[in-house]
Amino acid sequence: MDGKDKTIEQQAAASSEVKSSAAEAPAANDTEALKQKVVEAVKTCYDPEIPVDIYELGLIYDISVTPAAEVAVKMTLTSPACPSAMSLPGEVEDKIRLMTSAKDVKVEVVWDPPWNPGMMSEAARLQLGMM
Repeated sequence: MDGKDKTIEQQAAASSEVKSSAAEAPAANDTEALKQKVVEAVKTCYDPEIPVDIYELGLIYDISVTPAAEVAVKMTLTSPACPSAMSLPGEVEDKIRLMTSAKDVKVEVVWDPPWNPGMMSEAARLQLGMM
């Protein structure tokens, strides 16, 4: 292989790397856009005893979105005895499926760390007259 062939191969490899990077960028943007849609969907879910959405209440601990549009949500409830313990996680899953392009949705209820009012957003505290 002479120097000219090697240079052509290097240019082709560099071009291929640039194309790969460009192809990956939209996937990252799609993942972030889906995550935003998931947040919007979650914000339509309310604890029946508190007139603030569960996202602003701080009940959503984590939202993970894969490039394959798989969504995993870790959430908690205001207490283990919460009357909506049986219905709220299902509502969250249903709203995400209805309002987004997620291919798969898993909602997990976790109790650690335990929820406390300090986890509410400033907007939630204002809405509840706590500020």
